[in-house]
Amino acid sequence: MKTVLTIAGTDPTGGAGAQADLKTFMAHKVYGMSIITSLVAQNTLGVKDIMDVTPYFLEEQFQCVFEDIYPDAVKIGMVSQPELIHKIVEQLKKYHAKNIVVDPVMVSTSGSRLLADSALEALKSELIPLSCIITPNIPETEVLVNHTIQSKEDMIQAAKEIQQWYQGAILIKGGHFEKRADDLLVINNEVYWLECEHIDNPNTHGTGCTLSSAIASNLALGYDLKTSVEKAKKYITGALKANLNLGHGSGPLNHCWNL
Repeated sequence: MKTVLTIAGTDPTGGAGAQADLKTFMAHKVYGMSIITSLVAQNTLGVKDIMDVTPYFLEEQFQCVFEDIYPDAVKIGMVSQPELIHKIVEQLKKYHAKNIVVDPVMVSTSGSRLLADSALEALKSELIPLSCIITPNIPETEVLVNHTIQSKEDMIQAAKEIQQWYQGAILIKGGHFEKRADDLLVINNEVYWLECEHIDNPNTHGTGCTLSSAIASNLALGYDLKTSVEKAKKYITGALKANLNLGHGSGPLNHCWNL
């Protein structure tokens, strides 16, 4: 069985973070593991509190995973503090981690800020360069390029700006647009549009976590980058179309719709 590791925060209601990642791994029939960066008190209505682990405890978790069950792919989600980013980068290099997918989580679906300002520079200069692909949504891309994005042309321009300091693939998710959910994928300067109608479902809690985990799962299974993204897009589209309706806010996806 192929193995995939998530490095992320938690969600006690199971819709986002490490819990959503593990469900996604299972749906792809890969063996899931998790290194926790932060304990997050959140639900479908928002984030109540965040308690970060220490860099020392983070390193202990790395040792437990990489010296016992080596992952075929790694997905990295919420990391809120620069000290934790430094430690993750150090450990990924130490263990020569492969197939690294970075979901630059900055804002939750409910609108809560999840990244300290001091961590943004570390994310851009240290962590993102280690990845083979990053998966920002529109608001996260706006933070990375420091200007607004209102069209598909703006998405292409933003990808070009990111390419000035990042050499890997870029997937800019267009789900925040009202009429379409077309994603922009750029691999080695080749531009691909993954087109999809906008799915009328207000329950989108954990979509970013789920998509990046699906990409990591497909990379672990041996698919190339473009195919991994295409298959992940189909998976999350199905999870949204399943119309699961739980919670009093923006609810979670049906991660097992395909089983």
